[in-house]
Amino acid sequence: MLRTEINELLTQTGPGTRMGDLFRQYWMPALLAEELPENDCAPVRVKILSERLLAFRDSDGRYGLIDEFCAHRGVSLWFGRNEESGIRCAYHGWKYDVTGQCVEVPSEPETGNFCANVKLRAYPLVKVGDILWTYLGDPAQQPPLPEFEFVRVPDEQTYTSKRWQECNWLQALEGGIDSSHVTFLHSGQLNSDPLFKGSKGNDYNKGDLKPFFEVADTDGGLLIAARRNAEEGEYYWRVTPWVMPSFTMVPPRGDHPVHGHIWVPIDDENCWVYTFDYHPVRPLTDDELSHMHAGYGVHSENVPGTYRPMANKDNDYLMDREAQRRGEQFSGVKGIAIQDASLQESMGPIVDRTKERLVATDTGIIKARQKLRKAALALAEQGVTPPGVDPEHHRVRSAAIVLPHEQPFQEGVAEAVVARPGVAQTTV
Repeated sequence: MLRTEINELLTQTGPGTRMGDLFRQYWMPALLAEELPENDCAPVRVKILSERLLAFRDSDGRYGLIDEFCAHRGVSLWFGRNEESGIRCAYHGWKYDVTGQCVEVPSEPETGNFCANVKLRAYPLVKVGDILWTYLGDPAQQPPLPEFEFVRVPDEQTYTSKRWQECNWLQALEGGIDSSHVTFLHSGQLNSDPLFKGSKGNDYNKGDLKPFFEVADTDGGLLIAARRNAEEGEYYWRVTPWVMPSFTMVPPRGDHPVHGHIWVPIDDENCWVYTFDYHPVRPLTDDELSHMHAGYGVHSENVPGTYRPMANKDNDYLMDREAQRRGEQFSGVKGIAIQDASLQESMGPIVDRTKERLVATDTGIIKARQKLRKAALALAEQGVTPPGVDPEHHRVRSAAIVLPHEQPFQEGVAEAVVARPGVAQTTV
């Protein structure tokens, strides 16, 4: 259990909060590149860390992320016209460039310097892989761009999706580093989902319902390892890397693509889930991409024109009690992504952690909370740069591996959890 004040520290990410200040040390996904597909396309509202912003792509292809509201009378620039290298307010025609600088006020004399003194808050917006990333911190402290493997492999080897999750970022993240629930919640999918089935590791998952956890510190976060019995004298290890503040990778299954998530706070009660699949050494197949678009694996089928899942809290996640009874889906909810979201959202917008009763399989969650709190306090009190900012910390992989009983997991997976271009994932 957590004291109320610690829970608040970890879950509150708005301006001026300690966890909000921590997130502002990192490059974070702001939107998918597909949301700004061409020059002078429609602008997109972006809410991140409780800040309301507007993203647009100008006539020269430059990306901008600026305050949503015009400096004149505070109307939303989302209604504005994206034209001639700037966004023009629909109310009185004030125009801003991608840096937030006001470049034209039609009612003011052109010879004056009024525009020069009007500038909206603005943040960098940079395309890396399928994602447009932003940095909301001190420009003088801006770190190098992300180097996670899924955004650095060739385009044909990677796919990223996005969905809105209606709960605090932390309870969503904690689901991503909790490997013990797979045996129950996702049991129906292990041998039926086209992006999971066929792996020998599935048999180990279903054959041992009592995983033993070991957690190791890394420079960027944690390695969370779940150990299950395999063949005689061997253990099956599933190793999940967590890179601060909110990047996780799911251990691979067979030759299926490797996948994972980045959770980005919208505000304290909602978050974006950016979900990726990639293969380190080959293009994704047409079948794999078709399944991802259809919402299989860790992706979701969304309401057309939005990033809200079709199965959501308003329709009870399309729960099927008969499928639950038949064992097709352990919870009666279809799809791995929505199975996770349904239970994480069921806790409420921000779960009351003073009431929880943690057990040994929650070791990774406990240590992640401790590391987040320690980093937030060190930043606030001493200005210490937190783990995960350095791109060196991004070059990680998840791994699934069978090791002899006597071999420590850290020794056995030392090479497997390092991302190396042109080298296949370690998988079972």
